[in-house]
Amino acid sequence: MEPSSTVFVTGSTGFIGTKLVNELVRQGHSVRALTRAASNRSGLEHERITFVQGDIMDKASLVRGMEGCRHVFHLAAYAKNWAKDRTIFFDQNIQGMRNVFEAAKQNSVERLVLTSTIVTFGPTRPGAVGDETMPRITPKYYTEYEESKAIAEQEAMRRAADGFPVVIVNPTRVYGPGKLTEGNSVSLMIDQYDRGKVPVLLNGGVNVGNYVLVDDLVQGHILAMHKGRIGERYIIGGENISLKGFYRLVDEVSRKKHFQMSLPPGLAMTYSGVLKFVADTFGIYPQITPGWVETFLQDWAYTCAKAEQELGYRITPLKDGVRMTYEWILAERTRAKRKG
Repeated sequence: MEPSSTVFVTGSTGFIGTKLVNELVRQGHSVRALTRAASNRSGLEHERITFVQGDIMDKASLVRGMEGCRHVFHLAAYAKNWAKDRTIFFDQNIQGMRNVFEAAKQNSVERLVLTSTIVTFGPTRPGAVGDETMPRITPKYYTEYEESKAIAEQEAMRRAADGFPVVIVNPTRVYGPGKLTEGNSVSLMIDQYDRGKVPVLLNGGVNVGNYVLVDDLVQGHILAMHKGRIGERYIIGGENISLKGFYRLVDEVSRKKHFQMSLPPGLAMTYSGVLKFVADTFGIYPQITPGWVETFLQDWAYTCAKAEQELGYRITPLKDGVRMTYEWILAERTRAKRKG
């Protein structure tokens, strides 16, 4: 991207989106940020940020917002645990993507970076580390989110084969300073674990995940715009570690020993099933669902060597990232006390 380029961003008010917009502005770009009327725009204050009121389901707002833009980042998605109507996952994540693509095509956008997710690759076998070439080891999708994002990603790759200029990034579990929304659930987990509120280790915490600092993820997005090859997928992640190991890092950086309790898989499935039943019956949003319990009972160990080699992507050591996040959480607590 050139310093004077204008960039259109969907999902601009989310945890990752807010960070991305501010980094683009810092690098000299002008940003058109798609926002709903009720969106929380905090943290997006700069003369080169222009808000475009609209929605990914409103194609006219997308066409209008992208006018004059050379590049697009499509981050917006329905990424929650649950929805009263499961079709919202497919409407938002598939049809919403189609609307963004069509608007980009109408505006002759040069490059579009699509934010997908690591879960589209599926889980990894114990002891194995996956990459972009690994076929899914199971045909099963654990959640509607996983299924809808996988379908969207496959369609994006087909469109790329037909000449549409899309590059796909697959983030792993993101954490770091920023908005404490559901999209920043790992940082929320650190905060709650440190407060002694959620000391639960599902299945003893043995299952492995990959964790990426949000600042690294933002740089990965921008590098994909610069250097990514059309139609290629790039895993943008960090280090692989078990949940028990992750909590051990929190213990180390906080210099505190936290209480932990293992939750057997069967009990976790029963508990989440009750929460889902209550959600489906009464509309009370569940903390977790059986599909997400199943997801966290798998290993998701991946390498981002391709992004490192092709894009020049670099990883912040996990312990450094956890320390940075923990210190930010402590500062936020102090700020909240002063306000209170």
